[in-house]
Amino acid sequence: MIHKFVLFCLFCWSLTGVFGESVSVTEGDSVTLNTDLTEIHEGDDIVWKYGAGKSKIATMTKNKQNNSSDFPDERFRDRLKLDDQTGSLTITNITTQHAGLYTLDISGAKAILKTFNVSVYARLPVPVISSNSSQCSSSSQQNCSLLCSVVNVGHVTLSWYKGNSLLSSISVSDLSISLSLPLEVEYQEKNSYSCVINNPIRNQTTHLDISKLCHTCPGTAELI
Repeated sequence: MIHKFVLFCLFCWSLTGVFGESVSVTEGDSVTLNTDLTEIHEGDDIVWKYGAGKSKIATMTKNKQNNSSDFPDERFRDRLKLDDQTGSLTITNITTQHAGLYTLDISGAKAILKTFNVSVYARLPVPVISSNSSQCSSSSQQNCSLLCSVVNVGHVTLSWYKGNSLLSSISVSDLSISLSLPLEVEYQEKNSYSCVINNPIRNQTTHLDISKLCHTCPGTAELI
């Protein structure tokens, strides 16, 4: 049993080394990749690398005046900050071009090797709800047709909710695509509906105003 447990721990450590720590951030924000050190020691050499080719983007040696960043990769120019005490790396105003694998290599009294997989998500638009009904409200018409739409999105899920209950959803992994999701409600219904777009780290919500959208005639469809 102990032998199996040791093998399992080694397997988990191996996976961590391969896949690294996952970090998600929204485009335009800043993200800090932490060394998990309270301080670095004299003589420690810290090297941050990016991509499969592991090109250097920042280096630091404790107590020596040779801290530097922004190596030949122009994507990182004026975007990198090194913490003088811990060696942690901050990327400012991040874009989708900065997504990928980052490697931390510390040599000195104690050798440390860490990897980070950084995912960068575009900012989410606010969903737009429109009336898709072809007739005015009447005693013979029971349902109002609605459509929730977003444009130029990727890696998101678009959903309709009734209160806190999920009614329907659609997901996309492509980049820069338009999504629409229909819904039918009764004209005089008093329930609360909302349309939500989300990715793994953010969401945007638009609440439905039935009285506003479900009493319009053809050619006067309103948006919220």
